[in-house]
Formats: sequence, C-alpha cells, structure tokens
Amino acid sequence: MTVHSWSPPQARAIASLRQLIGNTPLLEILYRFDGHERRLYAKYESMNMTGSTKDRMACHILGEAFANEQLRPGDTIVEASSGNTGIAFAALGAALGHPVRIYMPDWMSRERVQLIASFGAEIVPVSAAAGGFLGAVQLAERFAREHPGVFLPRQFENQANVRAHAASTGPEILLQLEEFGVRPAAFVAGVGTGGTVMGVGRALRSVFPKVRVHPLEPGNSPTLRTGTKVGSHRIQGISDEFVPPVVDLDWLDPVVDVNDGDAILMSQELARSLGLAVGISSGANFLGAVQLVEELGARGAVVTVLPDSNKKYLSTDLCREEPVCAGYLAPRVELVGFRAVR
Repeated sequence: MTVHSWSPPQARAIASLRQLIGNTPLLEILYRFDGHERRLYAKYESMNMTGSTKDRMACHILGEAFANEQLRPGDTIVEASSGNTGIAFAALGAALGHPVRIYMPDWMSRERVQLIASFGAEIVPVSAAAGGFLGAVQLAERFAREHPGVFLPRQFENQANVRAHAASTGPEILLQLEEFGVRPAAFVAGVGTGGTVMGVGRALRSVFPKVRVHPLEPGNSPTLRTGTKVGSHRIQGISDEFVPPVVDLDWLDPVVDVNDGDAILMSQELARSLGLAVGISSGANFLGAVQLVEELGARGAVVTVLPDSNKKYLSTDLCREEPVCAGYLAPRVELVGFRAVR
C-alpha cells in the first residue's frame, strides 16, 4: 500500500468538504415558447457549498493535488479568477488551513470581492491597463515563480477541472434524467474555463455517443469564434480573453450565441416567475438550451446548468431594468413551472 506524506486530517477534511458539494437537483423546467409547450433540464448549482458549480472543480483539484503531493501543508493557493473560482478556493483554502491569494480583474462585481475577502483570502485587483484577465493569469504565474510554497491550480489548463465534472456533474445528470424517464440529446453550457462543457460532455457521450455538446458564449462579445475576445459583455464568468486550453473545439459541436441583455432578461424572469435566484450566466445557458430545444424538437432532452445564484450580482445590471431589443428570445419565453429531482 502506498503511504502518502499528506496527513489523514487533510484526507478527512477533503472527504467532509465533498459532502457539501455536488448532488444538486436537476430541474425539469416547463415553459411556452411562442405559445408552444416546451421543457428543458437544468442543474441547480447554487446549492453547492459556496453557491456555484466552481466548488466541484476547486475541491477536485485540491483533492488530486493532496493525493499527488503537489499541495503540501502551509502552501499558499494562488489563482486567477473572475469570481466564482476565487470564492471556491478562498472557502476551501480556509477550511483546509491554506492561505489563498486571488488575482482578479478589477471590473468584477463588488459582491465577488467581498465574498472572497470574507473567507480571509488576499485579493489582487488587476486593471485592464495591467492586462485584464490575461494579466491576472500572468501575475499569478509570476508570484509562484518568485515565492516558495505556492500551489497554482491553473484552472484553465488543468485536466482535473474536466475530470471533476466527468466524475460528478455528468453522472448525476445521467441518473437524474433516468428519474424523469428521458435520454439526453444535447448539453449546452457557457465557457469560462471550459471544464463544465468538456467534463459533462465526456460523461454523457460515454453512455450516449451521439449526444450533442455545445459551448456557449456572448454573441455580442465572442471569444471562441474568434480566438480572442472581441468587445465587452456583462455575463461575468464566461468568455474571458482567450480560449482555455482544456477546451477542444474540434470535439465540441457548434458554438451557441446569446446576447448579454437577453441573458439578463431571462435571469430576471427565472427569479420573478419561478423563484429561481440565478446569475446572468444561468439566463444565458437557459436561452442556449431554448435554442437547441427548437432545433432538436422531440429527439431527446436538452440539458444545461444554472451555475450560480443572483446574490453575486446585486450591484450589477441584473438588478436594474434591462431594455428589450429586437431579436431577443427571453420575451418569447413564458415560464410555467418546474419539477426537481435530487
């Protein structure tokens, strides 16, 4: 039997944290689109430990790092994040007794900064002039080179990110779809790191090889289609300034586009009509799934994720009146209700 130098208390701590992460409900959401009855399926990820799907990835990466002796007692966890990942590592680092340092673009919501700080993590804001998100990644790498005892999760290139969702989110979806008596036809999710779409897609295709797996990004500020970010958008957490290395666009189906204003309207409506307190990327994912439902018809279930709650966006346009523009899908959606399977 292999004996690792990492202590049993760390193993027990990781095991305990895993009890707070995952096994989130799958919602069957009933709605009308242009008056026609429709349904789609969405994982309600705000029920994770810190309120987002990023808890899955952060816990999995730390667990693997402990087991492989890449993360040792006393090491500082250093990462670049637009918010949810930073919050997840800040909380998990606190639980495991590790200092945490987060490099984050300085235009993210005030709530994100406050939450990270509340867990005792150090926040280093990075302006657009200092390189924005790419600058944050570079600064994190430089800090690790210049200081001993640093662990870099490297969420954008670490395949443990993909494995987290292949081992948890995807299998959960498969089991929960069985409870609803349906099979998956397609999965769609916004690309931040790309771990969700790649990992869930891997799990679904291992059972249903013909399942379509679509990445999603803001149509008014694409990155995946162009290779580099064009313009700006308000869907925090996705479509940063580069195509993440874990994303294999050749393996994925075509990119789905959603306008950020449309996503805001949809998120607002999910809260008002169904009581589902979700963030802006959830509205985007919902509308991406709506597009695929219309395209695929009755060929199977379309699945997505609602990555986090609205509580990190109270100071953003999510809580302001959003104008309706021509071509938006959200005004054509009438939400009816939902059923949940845990």
